[in-house]
Amino acid sequence: MTPQIDAAAEWREARVLYPLYMALAREFVIDVAPCQDLEIALDGPSQESLELARQWFLAMDERIQVHQLRQFLQTTTLATDAGLRDLLAHHLEKAKHSESDRDKTDFLLVQYFSHCAPSRLEDEDVDLQYVAQVLEPVLGSIDLSLPDWINPLAELLQAANDCSRLTELLGTGTLEKGRKLKVGCGDDYFSPAVMVAFTRFSFLMRRVFFRLMHQDLNAILDGLRELEAMGVNTLDCRRAQFSAEEPTIRLRMICQSWKVMFHAEYSSGQPLRMLVDLRGIVETALSRAASNARAATARPAAQAKAASAAAGSTSEIPEFEISSAPAWDGDGSGNPENGGSA
Repeated sequence: MTPQIDAAAEWREARVLYPLYMALAREFVIDVAPCQDLEIALDGPSQESLELARQWFLAMDERIQVHQLRQFLQTTTLATDAGLRDLLAHHLEKAKHSESDRDKTDFLLVQYFSHCAPSRLEDEDVDLQYVAQVLEPVLGSIDLSLPDWINPLAELLQAANDCSRLTELLGTGTLEKGRKLKVGCGDDYFSPAVMVAFTRFSFLMRRVFFRLMHQDLNAILDGLRELEAMGVNTLDCRRAQFSAEEPTIRLRMICQSWKVMFHAEYSSGQPLRMLVDLRGIVETALSRAASNARAATARPAAQAKAASAAAGSTSEIPEFEISSAPAWDGDGSGNPENGGSA
């Protein structure tokens, strides 16, 4: 490509990305001056206009946090396959990558793969070759020879798949271990084969997370309905950072909002711990309510049994039974030594 064609392609990419960046700035109230030449959408920019656009995007990249990009792209209609490809190209083509660039690239690769992959794709079909094939439009042809240090990803995925609830996943530290491995590889992350491996890992981990998250949320919602049917309408939720008398109707509303929030930030820390703690609180309340109900049911039965036993005793023993009279001692002392009763 000639420099002129390179400049033209760069400008086309900038014009595609500019509306995305401005929408993101409005969403998170990022105070930024518009790029005037991109605002008027010049067809043939000067070298000065191109350089100003480059500086504008660099400044925006420094201000946009990865969680903001994640939340925005998972809730906006602007995130098309073409838009995601341009965002990926924008970050991959940088001469020097920051940690933020790495995290954004990692998210964008998973998001792009999720957009392109079939919705009914089975986990066993998500092998390295398939992921590389889907990512080829953004990463090119890929040699899948991988370094040995990336092997723990397979063990982490197995540990995650063995978890039956979210608290187990958090307890294994799988999310943190995967991130530590990613951070530790430094610039090696941007090797195409390594990016493919981490995309596969993050995609499958996201599936595990959503499966366990929905199980916890559904268990909480089902439990709240059971408690309300038993007449329990408030819970002591201080352990989950709520009030000592939290209305169950409010807890149901919070769980519904979490379904949306966790899709945007699936490794979120504090709300995730609150979700796990809330399930524990609901399960404890259910167990206590069930125990109280059993006790309440057993109490009349026990009373009836006791009454029946008492009635049986009365019918068998004469009301004024006269036992053998003790020997009468002359002084009336009742001393056993004198023939009296003890």
